[in-house]
Amino acid sequence: MSAVVILSMALTPLTSLLIARLSPKPVQDAESAEGVDFAKDLRGQVLIIGFGRFAQVVSQPLLARDVDVSIIENDVEMIQAASQFGFKVYYGDGTQLHTLRASGAEEAEMVLVCVDKPEAADRIVELVKSEFPTTRIMARAFDRGHSMRLIQAGVDYQIRETFESALKFGERALVELGLDEHEAAATIGDVRRRDEARLDLQLTGGLKAGRQLMRGNMPTPQPAPYIKPRREGRLLNEDEAGPAAPDTRREPADT
Repeated sequence: MSAVVILSMALTPLTSLLIARLSPKPVQDAESAEGVDFAKDLRGQVLIIGFGRFAQVVSQPLLARDVDVSIIENDVEMIQAASQFGFKVYYGDGTQLHTLRASGAEEAEMVLVCVDKPEAADRIVELVKSEFPTTRIMARAFDRGHSMRLIQAGVDYQIRETFESALKFGERALVELGLDEHEAAATIGDVRRRDEARLDLQLTGGLKAGRQLMRGNMPTPQPAPYIKPRREGRLLNEDEAGPAAPDTRREPADT
């Protein structure tokens, strides 16, 4: 009995600490959070929806040219963190029509959809296209399939979130391996053109279309018989066989 009591007393603090660490953090309420204002009567030339790592970079060239930018985000902690770096970000869910109206989407010249959830981006694009048809839309795409959906939805511009950075990464890898910088840039240009052509084919033929434009690292399989014959074949009646046909094979053209 004494051992059980002592053991339970010793484990209680550890158990409490483990439960505290494993329990999900409480989500802050936007209405009571310090320094968080709801989107209302915003009138920016450009409306940015979502302010994660992608939008933070996107905002820099716009602010460098003194473009009037309004920003909304539905993550309270992100809003509070952004304020420490000189950003005024308003709380708002861009998938709601009343939020878009309060954020000035109707008067904005352009809406930049920078949210990180594809389904949320699709909903925002759908609302803006139907309710504010004169507003131009640029959208961050999650992957290739999402790019296709955004194009079909009628956005003015879309880009896969990692595409350009991956191309720059690959270009630098070529240079580090000893390739001339101009040759590396030309190679990246070829990759870009192939990707654009493949995307065009996929819009009509689905994701599997245009696979021939994508380079893979597997060798091209050579056709071969399932079972190799033990000896060379011969005619059953050699006397009735005509003269051998001339060899008309040609060397492959230089491509």
